[in-house]
Amino acid sequence: MARPIDVMHLGRDRVICAWEDEGFVVDPGPASCVEELLDALGGDAPRGLLLTHIHLDHAGATGVLVRRFPDLSVWVHERGAPHLLDPSKLLRSAGQLYGDDMERLWGEVAPVPERNLHVLQGGETVEGFRVAYTPGHASHHVSYLNEASGAAYTGDVAGVHVPDHDHVVAPTPPPDIDLEAWERSLAVIEDWAPETLRLTHFGEVDAVEGHLLRMREALARSGELARAHGEEAFVAAVVAEVRDAMAEDPDAAESFLQAAPPDQLYQGLERYWRKRAEREAAAPA
Repeated sequence: MARPIDVMHLGRDRVICAWEDEGFVVDPGPASCVEELLDALGGDAPRGLLLTHIHLDHAGATGVLVRRFPDLSVWVHERGAPHLLDPSKLLRSAGQLYGDDMERLWGEVAPVPERNLHVLQGGETVEGFRVAYTPGHASHHVSYLNEASGAAYTGDVAGVHVPDHDHVVAPTPPPDIDLEAWERSLAVIEDWAPETLRLTHFGEVDAVEGHLLRMREALARSGELARAHGEEAFVAAVVAEVRDAMAEDPDAAESFLQAAPPDQLYQGLERYWRKRAEREAAAPA
């Protein structure tokens, strides 16, 4: 049995969803919401944590949970594991985005002892969950397929949406957005032919084919918008699209924009295009 757990980030619903499946928790969310997660679990230890990636909105509570449950096993991609052992670099990077809001948004980020970590590369099967390496949003991103149910846990690679609305946005914060890798990762998810997608932002998607098509379109559209325009125009366009798509449900629009802040989406894409131009300029003629 699987169920979504809305951890009510900053008191708002439909922003961050932790998933419990067969006793495992996929992406527990930030430590600022850990009590909501524990309440939903009845205070019991999960069988383990399956992390899609280590960004704080997905995995920030990991160290706090391991401290509470010292035998808790954590699965994470090999590129993310060092930042769970020692989160200082991760915190410095996140601090550049969030500044003085770090504590309010994410709470404590505690280190995870090495003995609790199980390092993934992609291609493994963990307790009935198939693992695939799915970079693009992050270089340390993996996705999980419950082989029995056909449910795919895709972290951020399948985009952001809110239930009962079709609108999709590609979450593209810095520092390591890679549009080409992201397209390949979407093909990996598609090749799984999952019965359903279970998103961290937010909830379950049964119309998988249509959602992945909209995600591809959103990725291409936002990439070109960032390349052609500055931050102000990009942010205005994204906000207008979201609010127009959810005109009859303004609370959903606010949840959407909290999960995918448009200024951060621009910053990640701007960095991608700038770094790509630098590589092309440095390449031999």
